[in-house]
Amino acid sequence: MPITSKQSQLAFQNTQRALMKLSAVQDGETVHSFRTTTLRLQTLLEELIPEQDRKPKKLLKMLEEIRQRAGKVRDLDVQLDALRSLKVPQEPRRKTQLMHGLIELRMKHENKLRKILNKKKKRSVQDRLKRASKNLKLEGGRDPLTVARTMLARIVHPSGPITEALLHRYRIAIKRARYAAEFAPKSAEAGQFLAQMKTLQDAVGNWHDWLTLTKTAGKKIGDADHSPLVAALLRVTGGKFRHAVAALSASPAVQAGTKAALKPVAISTTPSRKPRSKSATLVASAQPAA
Repeated sequence: MPITSKQSQLAFQNTQRALMKLSAVQDGETVHSFRTTTLRLQTLLEELIPEQDRKPKKLLKMLEEIRQRAGKVRDLDVQLDALRSLKVPQEPRRKTQLMHGLIELRMKHENKLRKILNKKKKRSVQDRLKRASKNLKLEGGRDPLTVARTMLARIVHPSGPITEALLHRYRIAIKRARYAAEFAPKSAEAGQFLAQMKTLQDAVGNWHDWLTLTKTAGKKIGDADHSPLVAALLRVTGGKFRHAVAALSASPAVQAGTKAALKPVAISTTPSRKPRSKSATLVASAQPAA
């Protein structure tokens, strides 16, 4: 069943409110809300109602520009949360230094986000939101659940172990599939699908948060051979990776579009003579987290 006018208008109203809140304050909650709200609107316009006479391309481009700025702030928020939760006795001074570095970097990106949210930009986005909402045509709209399942089926997974690159693609597809399915009328089928997407999004997103922090720490501190803190982050990230792959493998929604079962990357216990990529080194170095 295609979406209703009430659902579509609510997406525009939520985006309007999220923009106003973000213009006033750039804390973690408002930044995250703006990103998810605008992604829902983008999913609506690009996936659920794609056949429009007047596509709001300029609006989506402007929202994407702001969302990218907000995304840099959000990435630092999740890195800080992950680092605060890491309980390791090694290198407390380095952990504190890394924490302060992330906080300073967040302040810089927050200032850049604030600058892009000037009165002219905000007014232009608001006007375009109103026009796009008014001109929206629901005829030819697609069934949200069908679209959501199609998004997952688009992921091409070659035979062999799942890689970080493939997990990244699933992370994006799962997020968009969830947002598409949220436009579906309430039903047992829709509720079950959304529950699966929420579980997957949490698992894969958690892995990505720790991976981002681990890479940041590696750049600022050094590799695992020279830093117990980075080694600890590698172990946690490896555990999060295996948990995310297991969640994908157990998901009926994902397996419905998968010909071959997903398998995690095998962890080698012997050093390789051939140089490996940074991604492969990360996974191969990580042992199960405690």
